[in-house]
Amino acid sequence: MADQIPLHPVPRSSQRRAAYYASAATAQRHNRYQVEDESSHLDEMPLMMSEEGFENDESDYHTLPRARISQRRRGLEWFICGGWKFLCTSCSDWLISICRRKKELKARTVWLGCPEKCEEKYPKNAIKNQKYNIFTFIPGVLYEQFKFFLNLYFLVVSCSQFVPALKIGYLYTYWAPLGFVLTVTVVREAVDEFRRYKRDKEMNSQLYSKLTVRGKVQVKSSDIQVGDLIIVEKNQRIPSDMVFLRTSEKTGSCFIRTDQLDGETDWKLKVAVSCTQRLPALGEDSDPAVHESLSIENTLWASTVVASGTVIGVVIYTGKETRSVMNTSNPKNKVGLLDLELNQLTKALFLALVALSVVMVTLQGFVGPWYRNLFRFLLLFSYIIPISLRVNLDMGKAAYGWMIMKDDNIPGTVVRTSTIPEELGRLVYLLTDKTGTLTQNEMIFKRLHLGTVSYGTDTMDEIQSHIINSYSQVHSQNSGNSTNSTPSRKLQSSAPKVRKSVSSRIHEAVKAIALCHNVTPVYESRTGVSGETEYAEVDQDFSDENRTYQASSPDEVALVQWTESVGLTLVNRDLTSMQLKTPGGHILTYYILQIFPFTSESKRMGIIVRDEFSGEITFYMKGADVAMSTIVQYNDWLEEECGNMAREGLRTLVVAKKSLTEEQYQDFESRYNQAKLSIHDRNLKVAAVVESLEREMELLCLTGVEDQLQADVRPTLEMLRNAGIKIWMLTGDKLETATCIAKSSHLVSRTQDIHIFRPCFLLKVTTRGEAHLELNAFRRKHDCALVISGDSLEVCLKYYEHEFVELACQCPAVVCCRCSPTQKAHIVKLLQHHTGKRTCAIGDGGNDVSMIQAADCGIGIEGKEGKQASLAADFSITQFKHIGRLLMVHGRNSYKRSAALGQFVMHRGLIISTMQAVFSSVFYFASVPLYQGFLMVGYATIYTMFPVFSLVLDQDVKPEMALLYPELYKDLTKGRSLSFKTFLIWVLISIYQGGILMYGALLLFESEFVHVVAISFTALILTELLMVALTIRTWHWLMVVAEFLSLGCYVASLAFLNEYFGIGRVSFGAFLDVAFITTVTFLWKVSAITVVSCLPLYILKYLKRKFSPPSYSKLTS
Repeated sequence: MADQIPLHPVPRSSQRRAAYYASAATAQRHNRYQVEDESSHLDEMPLMMSEEGFENDESDYHTLPRARISQRRRGLEWFICGGWKFLCTSCSDWLISICRRKKELKARTVWLGCPEKCEEKYPKNAIKNQKYNIFTFIPGVLYEQFKFFLNLYFLVVSCSQFVPALKIGYLYTYWAPLGFVLTVTVVREAVDEFRRYKRDKEMNSQLYSKLTVRGKVQVKSSDIQVGDLIIVEKNQRIPSDMVFLRTSEKTGSCFIRTDQLDGETDWKLKVAVSCTQRLPALGEDSDPAVHESLSIENTLWASTVVASGTVIGVVIYTGKETRSVMNTSNPKNKVGLLDLELNQLTKALFLALVALSVVMVTLQGFVGPWYRNLFRFLLLFSYIIPISLRVNLDMGKAAYGWMIMKDDNIPGTVVRTSTIPEELGRLVYLLTDKTGTLTQNEMIFKRLHLGTVSYGTDTMDEIQSHIINSYSQVHSQNSGNSTNSTPSRKLQSSAPKVRKSVSSRIHEAVKAIALCHNVTPVYESRTGVSGETEYAEVDQDFSDENRTYQASSPDEVALVQWTESVGLTLVNRDLTSMQLKTPGGHILTYYILQIFPFTSESKRMGIIVRDEFSGEITFYMKGADVAMSTIVQYNDWLEEECGNMAREGLRTLVVAKKSLTEEQYQDFESRYNQAKLSIHDRNLKVAAVVESLEREMELLCLTGVEDQLQADVRPTLEMLRNAGIKIWMLTGDKLETATCIAKSSHLVSRTQDIHIFRPCFLLKVTTRGEAHLELNAFRRKHDCALVISGDSLEVCLKYYEHEFVELACQCPAVVCCRCSPTQKAHIVKLLQHHTGKRTCAIGDGGNDVSMIQAADCGIGIEGKEGKQASLAADFSITQFKHIGRLLMVHGRNSYKRSAALGQFVMHRGLIISTMQAVFSSVFYFASVPLYQGFLMVGYATIYTMFPVFSLVLDQDVKPEMALLYPELYKDLTKGRSLSFKTFLIWVLISIYQGGILMYGALLLFESEFVHVVAISFTALILTELLMVALTIRTWHWLMVVAEFLSLGCYVASLAFLNEYFGIGRVSFGAFLDVAFITTVTFLWKVSAITVVSCLPLYILKYLKRKFSPPSYSKLTS
């Protein structure tokens, strides 16, 4: 069969834009067919991501204050305030787009089994996840390192040592630390890159069977081409995007697992193209030519796994053009606030370094080649900016990540982004999903409402008895046909005016729920030992023990499980029929004539079935009350009961039916098939045909399903609120359910008032005036939670973005319902842009990924909806309640420790630079180094590294205290642990101690002046060890070990490094005198200098603790 199948791909860049215009157009044309249902299409409008789209919408838009501000800021001020950055990025984007110009994707003709006939050249079907290739690896890694100011500065300093006139000391004193940092980075990247290469190679070399004229041929995954006919076995990965031609399953369909693609754990049903499934053998030409429209359910996506049967497909897209590759966006590299603050401080230190060098040259009097002296001074004082800062912080971050993962109180927690653990201690806004995050995503059927009578969990046995009675009557009437049945209600269908009995209404409602769904029962075989038949064929006995239900929505499974509990069981389903088992054990067969799947636009799903026994055709439909209220016949109870159920926290579905005659159905089918074959506006025409059926349907019942709250959600939310974190709930669920969950989870406290921005179908917030009135009404309320729907939010952001965000940020809690994934991400970006505060997003489904990636800190929960969110997140947890400990304990510790560590490492560099400055000024401003070679390297590593790094074990508050008093977290968000104030205090301490150590050494050792290096360096090491002890708040045994280990290393090295302890090395002819070091004079003088440098600081610390204690110390005492 060499049939040509034209396919029209959508270019990735324009997908979003096309989707927006399509949905907007749909909403407008939708109106032509159904005027009354305005609410539904307003609900469907996605959020506009920029103001440009609205420019021509209303004439008065440009009069808004924000627009005026942006007009005023043009010109020079705009350029200085960031315009230059905008111009640079625009130019670079333009250059990149020219270099990487993508070929335009257009319709392609695919020849089945004849890839050589394809005119165009398509990309190779190889998976490539590597960042670099063999040529770009070294340049790429070096660029990533030297784009940081700190590393670039050290590279310049190290390179300057190759110039003889600028050479100070040994080369290794500069290149050894830099080389160590680079080696660690390069090795880490190389290991990661090699792992990626091996993973890719393993995937690319998987073998598949290819159908050719000569029969089956084995082919590597990377050698598959467009047009190849590929056979994929059960449990095998699908290698590329294919059209599904044929399956070994009798039903003509198969299941695929998509958890690698979208993170969802449910299986998806895919259908083979019917004309190729019917062919006796693939490869025969069909005569006459067949034209069949393809839909999304005829496709098999790359990276999904076949779960049942063997499939044959024709390859349509390969490699870079597959859906999974085109959908993967590279997530932004997140940089923590602490790293940005330290980068600012590093720049301040650099300015101080330049200023100090200029002062030294000025005091010299600009004699000789002063510019050379200036550069030498820059090099001498280069230790002001410590290279060990980056190393210490990176090692610290790795240690915090390890501690988080090893915490037994939050088992299963995974740190996926090790660079931002400090962010957990700085959060102000927490944006959370509802379903699966605050709730368990485990649906339990709670309520059935028939209009006049309502059944809850305690009265389900009544429904069961009604079902048993009605089906036993049916079988007694049709005793001739023991296996088939028809409900007794058929007699009444001719006279709809007759009020039906409760029993028959229950019967109809339960039957409708059992038939109107997309659920498939799957039977696990008992003989699973051999591993050959994991799922047995359908014709085995339908025993209840080994039956599981597969569906794309847990709500549908809950409904089918409930019908099973009341006696009507779904036992089998294929593409054309489904079978129900009655309480009496009889099998009822229904033929599926048409099925209309659920979409987020239509908010409903429908099915047309024919009863095998009576031949009666019925159209069943279920959906959200918003969509269904205009479709069903007039009634006075639906809206009120939907509201009541939503207030109880139940998810509601409205179920309706319509009986069709054979003529009505034949007319519908011909119009429907015609619409499906149209090439232009196919979806629109199909929707119009289906809507012609959706009129005056008989309302059967209203169902309520409960989604239970996660464990300890209430105390966790209360703790986060007390910690000063503002919680926003962003959900796709409807307003009433979202409000109810907000109350039941105590997101909104009982005493708080709730202000609801009316959704469009109640009070149309569609114009600027209405948004203005609503915002003014909201402005008058105090301490009031806000509930707003996605469409109202869109209108507010369109006209009053700044005002709305300002008002919403003052609320104790905000609930946004009917949110699309793009809206969720947009809200995160809005908060970051308007408040400048740190945001955290937490979710569990594929629809939360964009929000998680946009937030400063993304947390994913491994849930029922799969692992996609947890894999995309920076931190992955197993339960929502773990977030409390993650923020209060680990967030606090990470931030406090890194702040202390960063400042201490800077202090370590400042103190030695101060000593160098004093030394140079005493020696007539000569640019001669005080400490040589190994002493400088040893000072930053062996002698002080362990005690300084042991600060990562320090904690100011015990974990139990931090959880008991979450109010302590509020202090962290102010960023007082690392600020210019604390930095200046450390600078003053460094200057004082450096000055005391150097002047003390010069003062006390006038007679033995040559020993000044040994004296000052010994005092310096002792001072540093004492300062670490002064900084520590809670001692750990490893800290004590580190202190004594460092001291021991120093004492031991005195014997080996004697040539370094002379000033200017051999030039002064001074060597270390071991006999002098062991004298009492040396010891008491070193002790005296150390005491003078440290004692005042200890006294000041004691007085501060006494008269102005920090908040946490009040609690611990």
